[in-house]
Amino acid sequence: MVEAVKIREVGPRDGFQNEPERIATDDKVRLIEMLAATGVRRLEVTSFVRPDVIPQLADAEEVLERARIPEEVAVSVLVPNERGLETALRHRDKIDEVNVFLSASESHNRHNVNRSIAESLAGVEKVLGRATAEGLRCEGVISTSFGCPYEGDVDPARVFEIAGRLRDAGAVEVGFGDTTGMANPFQVREFFSRAQEELPGVELTAHFHNTRGQGLANVLAALEAGVDSFESSFGELGGCPVPPGATGNIATEDLVSMLDEMGIATGIDLGKLIAAAREAQAVLGRPLGSHTIVAGPVDHHPGAVPFGPQGTKRNS
Repeated sequence: MVEAVKIREVGPRDGFQNEPERIATDDKVRLIEMLAATGVRRLEVTSFVRPDVIPQLADAEEVLERARIPEEVAVSVLVPNERGLETALRHRDKIDEVNVFLSASESHNRHNVNRSIAESLAGVEKVLGRATAEGLRCEGVISTSFGCPYEGDVDPARVFEIAGRLRDAGAVEVGFGDTTGMANPFQVREFFSRAQEELPGVELTAHFHNTRGQGLANVLAALEAGVDSFESSFGELGGCPVPPGATGNIATEDLVSMLDEMGIATGIDLGKLIAAAREAQAVLGRPLGSHTIVAGPVDHHPGAVPFGPQGTKRNS
């Protein structure tokens, strides 16, 4: 098993975009800066999409310009098309990486972006070529890699074929999304063991959702297959907006807590991360799905007392 992992925090994009109530720009900037101060080395800040499609991200450019992010944190943005890339390039000094996406199933891709897989591939290949020429690091994300709510099982061979196209177009990293939480640990271990053989030299990133409570079990299976790159969202924010019931990503603080207990290094300060997640909970005004946000870090000191509200210890 790996000794250290890389984590990309995707909450400010993947998480925020699914919130029905508008989050104030000041709150977004504050939360992003709190996350950037946790020691996380990868941070997906926003996406350059049409405001009428995702109103929550209408302030993307302002957020990116205002957020004070340390130089050692790689800032990534999601770009859905060439127009989004043009916007990103206007902020080239603020961005290190761009992410593109499409689905592994025709049905989900059409529900999500109203295009066939072939049409989406043609578009993202152009974006990857241009972004690479501009010196940006590129990641391609494949949704429904482990199953589709409309089609059921997805053939891994189809996923790896798409991943190969993304690699050939300039993606040095490919993220495989369990978009609606359909993966199981046996499937994940076999998938990534095969991916290591099919895609040599490509950074393989696992993106799990906790829709059915199996997110961290799937992380363990991926670790056992040699994966050392993950995406997650603080507070367990996010989820696929297309099918109903597709709840959030695995919580970054739950992921970091588990890895810490396993002796796998992340470089992230769990206390600061929990503080950011609790602040997000306060901003949104509702309980979030994370477990560690309630329980706090594991306490290895003898005589630990029971937990009180929000993970605070009761006085003895």
